[in-house]
Amino acid sequence: MIYHILNGDALAYSFPDAKIPGAIIVVREALIDGNLSGNHLPDFWQVRAKYMALTATEYQSQVVKEFEKIMQAPDDSEFNLWFEYDLFCQVNMWFVLSLIHRLPIQKKVFAVYTSYLNETSKHFWNGFGPANSAELQVCYANRISLTETDLPFGQELWEAYKKGNLEELTNLSKKQSFAFPYLQEVVEAQVDRFPQDGTKGRPERVMEDILKSISTDFPKVFQEFWNRESIYGFGDTQLKRLYDKVIHSR
Repeated sequence: MIYHILNGDALAYSFPDAKIPGAIIVVREALIDGNLSGNHLPDFWQVRAKYMALTATEYQSQVVKEFEKIMQAPDDSEFNLWFEYDLFCQVNMWFVLSLIHRLPIQKKVFAVYTSYLNETSKHFWNGFGPANSAELQVCYANRISLTETDLPFGQELWEAYKKGNLEELTNLSKKQSFAFPYLQEVVEAQVDRFPQDGTKGRPERVMEDILKSISTDFPKVFQEFWNRESIYGFGDTQLKRLYDKVIHSR
């Protein structure tokens, strides 16, 4: 069985047009934000549902049901992980890899990145959105095969992130792997969210500067933050929460 694991519904809408064979699984989580407690998946699902302000039934049908497709995959399955380079996507991918690694089956795993873009593109850190069918096919053709060490490494990254262990995450980021091409940059962005000297985190400082020097209009703030810090991959929800926090503290 071939699976394409897509990070969010935006890509899921356009993906079928690329006519790449395989079943679609949509990740509808934002693990870059919120409570990550819970040592077992049922507890974790409950915590995440509460954080996302969904009922248990809503979270089950919208989110867990998709993850269960991974956990119920048959032997000799192939997983293609369509995640971008930014922190938002990478954290979700680490969690997905932790699920896949635990599967007691023979499997092949590939990372599909936005290889049709170069590093100077304004969409580099968040780039599947504007991709057309031909460009998605190029991304698929350039997919990266994960080695036997990449899967447990993905799980280690997830566990360090989940525990908020920035030192361990930093140490892990020094490991070189084709499957995680910008690992040091995204881990540095994560560490910068939580300075150890008690100062404000990088996203908050950037938000303050935008509000002071550019605009207080949220759409304009969103665009400017994305231009400056697209490495975070923050969506409307994360940026609105950050925006409200900074506005209320002024």
